[in-house]
Amino acid sequence: MLFKTTLAAAAALALTACASNMSAPAMMYSQASLPDAVKVPAGNKVALETVGVGQITYECRAKASMAGQFEWVFVGPDAKLLDRGGRQVGKYYGPPATWEALDGSKFTATQLAVAPGGDGNIPLQLVKANPAMGMGAMSGVTYTQRVATRGGVAPAAACGASNLGARQIVQYQADYIFYKAS
Repeated sequence: MLFKTTLAAAAALALTACASNMSAPAMMYSQASLPDAVKVPAGNKVALETVGVGQITYECRAKASMAGQFEWVFVGPDAKLLDRGGRQVGKYYGPPATWEALDGSKFTATQLAVAPGGDGNIPLQLVKANPAMGMGAMSGVTYTQRVATRGGVAPAAACGASNLGARQIVQYQADYIFYKAS
């Protein structure tokens, strides 16, 4: 009898734990540790969290209005957007910078602010989404943050008259957090 009572109590406890986990809200991304410049305005909530894994292309170009000076210029990204479980849910590419879900919905955006991402990392970024094209996961996105950046900075290789127009590809990773109006 004691065995049946213990088994029944264990089953009830397990069901209670499952039920409480089902009703608990999923842990959402927190902006608390971010610089103010890249925080999303109040009135928006996290709609999707992704990890962008891919490449950024840079091109060696003459510096504008600086004769004889050269620099690596950002050309565009090419990354897969993965959910927190590692499954591809979209892609990020450009120019123009475009975030696209696998369902075909996509948007471009206007950069509002950047903040340092740490040595060797591209900056954190806040962009305001333009209206989405197509219906789906990207419909209604208002803002996107690029956070937790790793890599992606301009190449360390020399850029000068001898390799003007040369392109270099660097690897990077960043979290892209998508927001919608609450």
